[in-house]
Amino acid sequence: MQKIIPNIWCNGTAEEAGRFYADALPGGVAQVTSRYPTEGLLDFQEPLAGQALTVDVTIGDFRFTLINAGPEFRPNPSISFMVNFDPLMFDGDPAAARDALDAVWAHLSDGGEVLMPLQEYPFSQRYGWVQDKFGFTWQLSLTDPTGDPRPFIIPSLTFVGRSDGRAREAVERYTSLFPDAAVGTVMPYPGEERVMFSEFRIGDQWFTAMDGGATDHEWFFDCGVSLEVRCADQAEIDTYWDALSAVPEAEQCGWLADEFGVSWQIVPENMGELMQRPDAFAHMLQMKKLVIADF
Repeated sequence: MQKIIPNIWCNGTAEEAGRFYADALPGGVAQVTSRYPTEGLLDFQEPLAGQALTVDVTIGDFRFTLINAGPEFRPNPSISFMVNFDPLMFDGDPAAARDALDAVWAHLSDGGEVLMPLQEYPFSQRYGWVQDKFGFTWQLSLTDPTGDPRPFIIPSLTFVGRSDGRAREAVERYTSLFPDAAVGTVMPYPGEERVMFSEFRIGDQWFTAMDGGATDHEWFFDCGVSLEVRCADQAEIDTYWDALSAVPEAEQCGWLADEFGVSWQIVPENMGELMQRPDAFAHMLQMKKLVIADF
């Protein structure tokens, strides 16, 4: 089971974005999983009454969630998805893998902004980084089939600004907190402790992390992209909440920010079911840490 589900903030466009991503990625499926109630909303949420609240997008065995909300936040390159086009996924045919990569790139870049051109780099024969028209960023890479296999989509964390130089520390922190977790490859910048590339695993789910520089970036981790942890019971909620929450003013509705600035949601496994209760939405807005017994 996927323990950590990336959530992407959308400015009233979650259903449109869900269709866009499902069309862009091979085998993609988008489904509305919850809706705003028609009453009991705060003033700024009333325009969304009855509309989709969350949309799940599934690509193979990887799932991410789109949150339909307002303009308060917007995704940025601090958390992106690495999409690996391994020729082994295409019967060992590098040309087929390249063609599939190019097709996804064409779709995602339509109306978006290219951050790194699609071309050959020292680390990949074909790679590009693009911010799509909804603001989310994707790194598409033609991978070496002789390397260790990795999932098709891997969330990627870039530590910049005040968190630059802390990627290695964050990886060690996360892998010590979650069960069945391990550090994979770590490649430091030459002559530095800062990390040029690293990877880690939580269960069967892979992530990458890198240090991206202390300056020259206008973006940082925020609620534009958050990491949702589904918990089996209150004890598990308490464990992750107490271990991760480092910014008291960021605590609201099960959301928190950790010491590195990464935004998390610590929620029950049956959060979708709880949200369907008539008074659950209004009640949740008044809480910081979610307490299952209070629903």
